[in-house]
Amino acid sequence: MADIARHGTCPPTRHGPGAATYHGRMSFLRRRSATPAGPDFDVLAMDPSDWPGNLNAGLLPAPDGSCQGLYLRYDLFGGRGPAMIIGNLPEGSPARDIADDEIPFEVAELLLALENDEEVSVVSTEDMPVMQGDNLLIVRRLKLSESRISCVQFDRSDNVLVTIATWDRPITDDLYALLKPLPAELFQQG
Repeated sequence: MADIARHGTCPPTRHGPGAATYHGRMSFLRRRSATPAGPDFDVLAMDPSDWPGNLNAGLLPAPDGSCQGLYLRYDLFGGRGPAMIIGNLPEGSPARDIADDEIPFEVAELLLALENDEEVSVVSTEDMPVMQGDNLLIVRRLKLSESRISCVQFDRSDNVLVTIATWDRPITDDLYALLKPLPAELFQQG
């Protein structure tokens, strides 16, 4: 399985943390605020072994030290930058409470990783059916003012909101087929 560097992060902001990456199996970047032990839910994402690049994971801590969400950043090899962020936010996560025209947390993280400080907003949304294995998903496709970003969201049966944001590539049915539930233990601190 590919190495994953994990980062504890601050609550979602337009200009989130600029953390350095530790290159060790499942290591965490320590921060002054409490970093949660990890999620108490499985994470729906692309398996690290299916991604031909670097992978980083970030946790969203609550003041009580619990996990309010997790995101995975998929980077291209050769220092060519981030390609995609997949976030899993449980019900009650403050990162889910945004205005209709405000970008999702994952899009803000993608812009931060790209060092792109342009103002981006949601222009429109469209619901569409997508098959993921034997499951029918109702996916909300977000059209953004930055046309190079593709973004979709859908709710899992356990009320975890999944958001996928990609840079300069469309989100296709092939990607949904690659999504798998990754066990919470994979993201637990030791």
